[in-house]
Amino acid sequence: MLVYKIFRRSEWDAFAAAGRTEGAPVDLADGYIHMSTAQQVVETVAKHFAGESDLVLLAIETDTLGPALKWEPSRGGALFPHLYRAMVRADVVWDKSLPLGAAGHIFPEGVI
Repeated sequence: MLVYKIFRRSEWDAFAAAGRTEGAPVDLADGYIHMSTAQQVVETVAKHFAGESDLVLLAIETDTLGPALKWEPSRGGALFPHLYRAMVRADVVWDKSLPLGAAGHIFPEGVI
């Protein structure tokens, strides 16, 4: 199953250069890397990245994350994927720009 992580371009650039990341500032503060399912990602972007351009959407295959991936309740009790280890470049199946359009962020075909 694919899950998704949103980074600002500067965060993605730092991750890509280093080959690993502990996550964005919110991830560092919370102690895990926040991710979303396909059903959750639109709301995540709207809630936490409204009006921001130059975002990058990463797809991560859950089967490769092992026991470091935990499904924990968040918004409204929904279970969200949280990664309790550094994310490495090999975890990323693909990365795509998540541009901001007139009606909100424009997701790659097949994500939502």
